[in-house]
Amino acid sequence: MAELGTTLNGQHQSTQSQHHHATTQGQHGTAQAQHGTGHGQHTGGHGQHAAAHRPSTAGRLPSVLIATRHGESTANVEFQLAEAVGALSVPISCRDADIPLSLNGRRQAQALGHWWAALPSADRPRSVWCSPYARTAETARIALAQAAGLGAVPVTLAVRYDERLRDRELGVLEMLPKAAIEAKHPEEAARRRKMGELYYRPPGGESWADVALRVRSLLRDLCEEEAGRPVLLVAHDCTVLMLRYALDRLTEEQLTALGPVHNCSTSLWRAQDGRLRPDGWNGVGHLAFGED
Repeated sequence: MAELGTTLNGQHQSTQSQHHHATTQGQHGTAQAQHGTGHGQHTGGHGQHAAAHRPSTAGRLPSVLIATRHGESTANVEFQLAEAVGALSVPISCRDADIPLSLNGRRQAQALGHWWAALPSADRPRSVWCSPYARTAETARIALAQAAGLGAVPVTLAVRYDERLRDRELGVLEMLPKAAIEAKHPEEAARRRKMGELYYRPPGGESWADVALRVRSLLRDLCEEEAGRPVLLVAHDCTVLMLRYALDRLTEEQLTALGPVHNCSTSLWRAQDGRLRPDGWNGVGHLAFGED
């Protein structure tokens, strides 16, 4: 995998530095013209002063960032069945946010916790950020209980819930299988094919690009608050995809070439040279744990 990444705070700091420097030049333009040597000394002093107060970019990144999709949900099961037979509906009456894990999904979450506990101590997440949806919260709770039960993390480890990690909102297409979208909203199906997933926004819903915006916002806060710490994100298919899109600076073509994010898969980035660099994507080898 190519070593790509993103500097999340460095660009903002650079912009601040340029703005302040430009203001200083505007206020002292005449003095600069008359005292070139003195200006050079003043600028150097200003640069040293700013550097002394500017946090290191590398220090504003988590040491390790691990992302996982929730375990298999009851909706995942129902949609698989619906797609197999071309059904126009699925027997789901609750909100998307309230959909729970299936029995298999709970087993996957246990396997995730076992994998978590087996990580080297320096890579083992000591902080968890989670989508507030029921299936992600349940995944985090089960995985944490498993890891804590193995003595790998404190039982009291807190889970932070953040709505920016929620699943993509599909608006009028919510809870509709593909066959139903084609039958009930043919104009939207055609527009979706034309625009592509990155930019297609269903009425009342979000595009992938919309999700990417909130993922980037979350990353800025996470890097500020979790500097130097290993962190676990528990999210959804689209949010994990957009995490990779942002961190690895993918093109639209590279993004759409990726396959789906597997339930309870693990993707990992490490802080290196001021960036979070990929060190594993969509791994599922650990899910063999606990299988019959």
